[in-house]
Amino acid sequence: MPPTSPDRRPTLADVAARAGVSTALVSIVMRDAPGASAATRERVRRAADELGYRPDTRARLLRSSRSRLLGVVFGVQHAFHGDLLAGLYDTAEKAGYELALSAVTPGRSEQRAVDSLLRDRCEALVLLGPSSPTAHLTDLATRLPVVVVARSVRSAAVDVVRTADDEGMHLAVDHLVALGHRDVVHVDGGRAPGAAERRRGYRGAVRRHGLEPRVVPGGPTEEEGAAAARALLAGPLPGAVTVFNDRCAVGLLDVLRRAGRSVPGEVSVAGYDDSRLARLSSVDLTSVAQDVERLTTLAVRRALDRLDGVPVQQRELVVPPRLVVRSTTAPPP
Repeated sequence: MPPTSPDRRPTLADVAARAGVSTALVSIVMRDAPGASAATRERVRRAADELGYRPDTRARLLRSSRSRLLGVVFGVQHAFHGDLLAGLYDTAEKAGYELALSAVTPGRSEQRAVDSLLRDRCEALVLLGPSSPTAHLTDLATRLPVVVVARSVRSAAVDVVRTADDEGMHLAVDHLVALGHRDVVHVDGGRAPGAAERRRGYRGAVRRHGLEPRVVPGGPTEEEGAAAARALLAGPLPGAVTVFNDRCAVGLLDVLRRAGRSVPGEVSVAGYDDSRLARLSSVDLTSVAQDVERLTTLAVRRALDRLDGVPVQQRELVVPPRLVVRSTTAPPP
């Protein structure tokens, strides 16, 4: 038979014609179901390989009574969300589930991302650092299990898996004070998920050391970190800065270095998340690390527990952070 068009995906019928068997028999082979001899299975699989046929697993799952799909909403601009996605894929695969991803972008709202997953018949949703109001998340959880990762949500209907963000900021401040810094400023995350907890942790830590807290407006993006750096440069530069997240810290570092200020010679900088950005050799940022493997394992396990009707004791699961020290922090001159 003539080869299939390069613009058309090979079908079961194409494989059946190539192997000289019925479409039903090809289906049996592709599903590893009983009813085909070893020789026939070999012939069908060889024909499938020659044609480049791949089973449409998503379609098969959606036709079953359970889709075995976990929907994940993530922010395409957040480097840390990429780390979380890798962990979610690993954990879900081990449990026999697939992920359906839906991104939040500057032009695509969180609501649109969620609606797309609901149309895919996902069994549960895992939302990474969502910005939706608590009332909306609570309403969504009446339709299917919802697990929020990296944000605190005060709702009895929504499960939460997050890092102890206040403790993470304690680690950063304690590290800077131990180096000898007495002027430690915090660049805030605004209204971003986790910002309030990190701000509270910073203030509590500096006061515990007998220091006066000072919070500079910032946000989750590089641009907001750059704006915070320009605000700091307008006055006496502090000895050390804790920053809401790594993206914001990268923007701050860029402006400081372009202004000829030495990091860590004149000012030490600590970020948060220990994302891929922090680990770049050109950045090498001291950062508070979130335990990605633990967060993602707990998130998937909680979603599956809800689906299976397993009794849940704690609605919110809190994971301890750790500090990763790199070259952007040092004792004051």
